[in-house]
Amino acid sequence: MAVIGYHASHEQFAPSELLDLVGQAEAAGFAAAMSSDHLAPWGERQGQSGFAWSWLGAAMQATRLPFGVVTTPIGLRYHPLLVAQAAATLAQMYPGRLAVILGSGEALNERPFGAGWPGKQERTARLEEGVGIIQALLDGQEVTSSGFHKLEAARLYSLPDQAPALFAAALTPETARRAGAWAAGLATINMPRDRLRAVIDAFRDAAGEARPVHVQVHLSYAASQAEAERNAVEQWRTNALPGSVAAELCSPAMFDAATRHMGVKDLASSVLISSDPSRHGEWLHQMAALGVERLLLHNVGRNQRAFIDTFGRQVLPQLQSDPGQAAAPA
Repeated sequence: MAVIGYHASHEQFAPSELLDLVGQAEAAGFAAAMSSDHLAPWGERQGQSGFAWSWLGAAMQATRLPFGVVTTPIGLRYHPLLVAQAAATLAQMYPGRLAVILGSGEALNERPFGAGWPGKQERTARLEEGVGIIQALLDGQEVTSSGFHKLEAARLYSLPDQAPALFAAALTPETARRAGAWAAGLATINMPRDRLRAVIDAFRDAAGEARPVHVQVHLSYAASQAEAERNAVEQWRTNALPGSVAAELCSPAMFDAATRHMGVKDLASSVLISSDPSRHGEWLHQMAALGVERLLLHNVGRNQRAFIDTFGRQVLPQLQSDPGQAAAPA
């Protein structure tokens, strides 16, 4: 059975409110959590973007959940040395509970730091070099580097007994296959079943069957279908943009302009929209059947408390009692 977790969206909620929500999710039966790590929201209507690493310390102290955080060690917003130190500190305090999900980033979060915005090929090279640096630092090595990321006799002094798992963020089979060379696991998002299977298969072809796959599931649940559709369009219509486009836009205003004419039909392949909890349960069962170890549910509306309560009472028990789901470790 896949582990069902809760996605904490910093873009939509103030950090204090999000802390309450992740606690409610744990009490409702969600067994894991995922945190975004943004400098800015995707659109002006979302309106928030707290600093994830500060929040993670509080959230991991307030709950007993395992956490994943998506971040970008390409040397613009975060130097790999800083990511390694932050991850090591959390892993030392909360052993075995942290997965760091590494990707090549978006201009929205990186470009404001004034160091330019490299093309995709360079970002990939920066990511892979950064991954090697983080791995070496977490192994206790002293690192000097003259590549994209400059280091001089750098090392970490507060190391966990167990290094945090380094996952790869991937949206395409090509990225997933390449990440199989280094990643301890894959993190991706819900997409049409054939595309999702292709991404997972590409990763496992390169990495082997033993490494876990986590899927962030964007969904919109509400008491009525009209409200679920309205929430999806108002809060998460930017999800309809291709990843290659979304990576290049550098402000919430640009995202709003790029999606101003989009409606619910444009979100059909990227947000699961229904007022029926059992329908959501069916969709999640289908994803779990692909051999996914963890599903992180992101209800894209602001109605988080109703979502957590309803899914805790109706959807999680449905999945946990379903003998058709593949058993998998957390």
